[in-house]
Amino acid sequence: MPVDVAAASAALHAQWDRLHDWVGLMADPRLGREESVLEGWSITELWAHLGRAMDALADCTPLPAGTVPLSLGEYLGTYPDRAADIAETTRRLAAEHATDPVGYVTASARAAFATLDALGSGDPVVQARRGPVRLSTMVVSRVVELVVHGDDLLRSVRRARGRDSVADPVDPGALALVADELLAIVRARGGWDLEVVDARRWVRLAAGRAPYDVDELALALQARYTSDAVPDLGRMLPLL
Repeated sequence: MPVDVAAASAALHAQWDRLHDWVGLMADPRLGREESVLEGWSITELWAHLGRAMDALADCTPLPAGTVPLSLGEYLGTYPDRAADIAETTRRLAAEHATDPVGYVTASARAAFATLDALGSGDPVVQARRGPVRLSTMVVSRVVELVVHGDDLLRSVRRARGRDSVADPVDPGALALVADELLAIVRARGGWDLEVVDARRWVRLAAGRAPYDVDELALALQARYTSDAVPDLGRMLPLL
């Protein structure tokens, strides 16, 4: 069943609250200069990307009735072709807000939630950066961004400071929502009846954060019926 605006908004708020608990860490310029787990990105640049993700929601505007929206899978599928542009823009934003990276991301989140409130409780089609989408789809895509990059931040900071140095910034409910929505894309494309077993493992595979491996996939997903097997998704992953 598709996630409605209210459920998606609740997950986005919960995930942002968990990330906002990290503002003290992100204000440390020494930590920010460390390399993140994303090749070529510093931790500060990774943090700045969260602001860019929330700016995308803040900039959404309603479109006329009858506009055909992209699905979540179609919207996320535009990411790979724009990877270089995303990286360049992220580095520029990090440089522009180098003196106050926390303030930038916090202001972006505040503007995003203000736009969400202004768009109301319905589910209009809105203009997003990569095309028209339902508001619910846009909000879910922001939850995907914050969960995936929250996990990137966790792995980055623990690599820089030690495994037990920081608390997990990923909200369990938001993680579960993202795992289910990414699996829904796979089910829609292949028709398989699958369930999530390990949400974080699945999200890392689906987002390209872990190398594809059939054994890892079997630990992340299971077939709903014991007579079925988890298919090889190597040609389908990553989804973004």
